[in-house]
Amino acid sequence: MPKAGNIRNLKEQSEALPEPAADEVQIEVKAVGLNFADIFAMQGLYSATPEGSFIPGLEFSGVIVKTGKNVKERKVGERVMGATRFGGYVDHINHHHLYVQPIPENWSFEEGAAFAVQGLTAYYALIKLGNIQAGMNILIHSAAGGVGILANRIAKKMGAYTIGTVGRPDKVEYLREDESYDRIIVRGKNFAEQLDKALGERELNMVMECIGGDVLKAGWERLSPMGRMIAYGSASFTSHGARPNKIKLLIKYLKRPRIDPLRLPSENKSIMGFNLIWLYDRVALMREMLQGLMDLDIGAQHVGHVFEWHEMHEAIRQFQLGRTTGKVVVRTAAH
Repeated sequence: MPKAGNIRNLKEQSEALPEPAADEVQIEVKAVGLNFADIFAMQGLYSATPEGSFIPGLEFSGVIVKTGKNVKERKVGERVMGATRFGGYVDHINHHHLYVQPIPENWSFEEGAAFAVQGLTAYYALIKLGNIQAGMNILIHSAAGGVGILANRIAKKMGAYTIGTVGRPDKVEYLREDESYDRIIVRGKNFAEQLDKALGERELNMVMECIGGDVLKAGWERLSPMGRMIAYGSASFTSHGARPNKIKLLIKYLKRPRIDPLRLPSENKSIMGFNLIWLYDRVALMREMLQGLMDLDIGAQHVGHVFEWHEMHEAIRQFQLGRTTGKVVVRTAAH
């Protein structure tokens, strides 16, 4: 991206890659995963977007082709998956060896490129922030997306009751049959009433919030005392175009729900926000959580859509429109 602001600015470019530094490995990238953070960054709406020219992409998978002189735990020829603070949309990358992890033997490169970012998001939200416990009732938005799928698997492992929401009815069958959500809501204008019906006599203990607007408000109002809302995204601010409509975004911003901190003690519930980019500079914590996630044995991510390198713009377009289920992955020319 020569500069952020318009996804159409994204173009293929070749440049020389130096030898890996002492603590780095050089990876021939086989596949990259798409994330909403990529979209917001390319549109210039993400606070962590690098200044000036940058390469998007937060996760990848591939094969190690070279190692730096200080690298002992990684080997040439090893299949790995990794997370990066941008720079992932490439066919080769030099990356610190602590940020890569072996791909399980029975996983494909596509599955490897689909796991780290959304898996860590779900794990951090539910385990670290949400303090999930058996018997909790959890509302998970964008249930058919990468985070939603893995969050449900983690929640079920922990003995929770899960209610998933989606924006399209064609995603319901997959969630019910393949991912075993307890209840599924196709979000409509009457979402508050839909949520009441799905909950029945149950209390709402936790919300995985990534939508915003009236959906956030409805979830917050129904959150029980001692409940926790984990906010990690704002899909309602996503533009379906190459560049954001700043007037529409401003209107949404001005109409966004307000939560009064003075009322929180009497309501006895919490709202917490986080950004996975924050973890990047805390590599020990990130590795600890990734190992905890792997130990849960929740399986490979569901890769719903695979595009080829020359189809990158179409992959981004379908992802933006919300027509995808599971993870969207793009294979590089090196695959």
